[in-house]
Amino acid sequence: MDNKDVASVINDVIEACKDGEKGFNTCAEDIKKPELKSLFMKRAQECASSAHELQQLVRSMGGDPEDTTSVAGDLHRRWVDLKSLITGKDETAVLNECERGEDVAIKSYQKALEEDLPANVRTVLEQQYQGVKRNHDQIKALRNEARARD
Repeated sequence: MDNKDVASVINDVIEACKDGEKGFNTCAEDIKKPELKSLFMKRAQECASSAHELQQLVRSMGGDPEDTTSVAGDLHRRWVDLKSLITGKDETAVLNECERGEDVAIKSYQKALEEDLPANVRTVLEQQYQGVKRNHDQIKALRNEARARD
């Protein structure tokens, strides 16, 4: 892969990180429980840091890094907003949507890691991917706990 192709792959993941940042912020706004609000805000910041790290990689290759969210991510957040209105911002519903967003992030990283990437890019993506999987598993566990209480 040449630098332009690698930058394109990274930019797709940056878009997913930006989606995650906005998605976690939306979930933080929609949740009443202070510890979940704090968790979502922390995850939003982690997504922003991941995006920034990847943007630096793209710049180091002479590329133009992505700095916006995806249309699909925007639509998902609108769906979260609508669903939250209908369900009264129910904790389980918010966690369901949060988990769905993390599913998308996992797929984005998996797709990128299928490519023939330079070692330094692969290392960064693999490290971030492990964090995304941890986020997903934590959100899923919290969602399951909330379901059990319902």
